Amino acid sequence: MPDRTLIRNTLIELLEADTGEKYPDLDDSTNLREGLGLDSVDVVSIISQVERRFHIRLTQQELEKLVTVVDVLDLLEAKLSAPAQDSASLGPKPPSGPGPASVPAQTSGTPHAA
Repeated sequence: MPDRTLIRNTLIELLEADTGEKYPDLDDSTNLREGLGLDSVDVVSIISQVERRFHIRLTQQELEKLVTVVDVLDLLEAKLSAPAQDSASLGPKPPSGPGPASVPAQTSGTPHAA
């Protein structure tokens, strides 16, 4: 999992590439729209690049909550740490011995009256 510094540096790199501005002292409390002058298209573009870079997906509800730089950093940090915690519950698991699939269905032992 990338640490917060790497996430922050990646975000700054993408912001600088997208806007043509330099952000050597970007404050976490900076508002994305008012402080950085981004419009909704800029934000979507940058977030799309972040998704590709880190191989994640953000929902519409998550995007709507992004107001400041720290909002982006917190969300990305949470998203990037989630797969490591949930990886045990994702994907097929190798069989670990006889389970329900390998046990024949049991009958009650009494024949059904026809």
